[in-house]
Amino acid sequence: MEGEGQQISLLDGVEDRFGGIVVNLMEVESMTVDDFDAKLDASLKAWKDQGKKGIWIKLPRELSSLVDTAIKKGFTYHHAENEYVMLTSWLPQPPSTLPCNASHRIGIGAFVLNKNGEMLVVQENSGYFREKNVWKVPTGTIKEGESIWAGAVREVKEETDIDAEFVEVLAFMESHQAVWQRKSDIFFVCELEASTFEIKKQDSEIYAAKWMLVEEYVNQPFHNKEGNEMFKLIANICLKKSRDKYTGFVLTKDSPKKSLYCRVDHANLLNETADQASTSLSD
Repeated sequence: MEGEGQQISLLDGVEDRFGGIVVNLMEVESMTVDDFDAKLDASLKAWKDQGKKGIWIKLPRELSSLVDTAIKKGFTYHHAENEYVMLTSWLPQPPSTLPCNASHRIGIGAFVLNKNGEMLVVQENSGYFREKNVWKVPTGTIKEGESIWAGAVREVKEETDIDAEFVEVLAFMESHQAVWQRKSDIFFVCELEASTFEIKKQDSEIYAAKWMLVEEYVNQPFHNKEGNEMFKLIANICLKKSRDKYTGFVLTKDSPKKSLYCRVDHANLLNETADQASTSLSD
């Protein structure tokens, strides 16, 4: 018969740095389930013979019909974005050493002071604090590819229209099973210094916003209720900072892809050490 004995081509994969294979099908316009099934079988046999380890398959949503085929051959979901789903399979004996999907969400809270020593506070239209009559600092989540300091500045601008400059990270808090009862949350408390002072609240998210004395914010009854110890500790950190009795972590080095934060009292020392090292290397 025509085509009998015809060799089946393998899926186009690139070897990664860990002895695995990455198959990117984002540019493939079409592929039938039968074609994918045959190519995947042939590819898995070849990769096993070659001693490959972790296999990654990136499928665009246009080829979502192929997911079931891969799952039946031992692949599992790793993560998904708007444009694709990533599937993985570990070929050697377990345990797998493939990295898990992102385990944490990053949030920020902004402690913003004005020139009168007052802090910026808001009440929200929805969420945990809705209708609790509690004043809180502006908060939000960091976007993909966004630095902590930039996210804090952005959230303050979005919620209150206040322009502010990042000063330092004061503290951070971990909460487990905080996102979909599974993922953890890391919440960074950042100090910002306001450069504008007229508040224009974001109506879609913010019920009210104003400047408040730090002591008034700290002494809200909510902070003394059982179960709210973490909120009280954060409030006390803000109070100590407003009285210049607390130091946090400043932005020591920033680039488009990386940011480094360290203790305020060490930042200048580190920069001086780096400059001296650069000078000695150039001698």
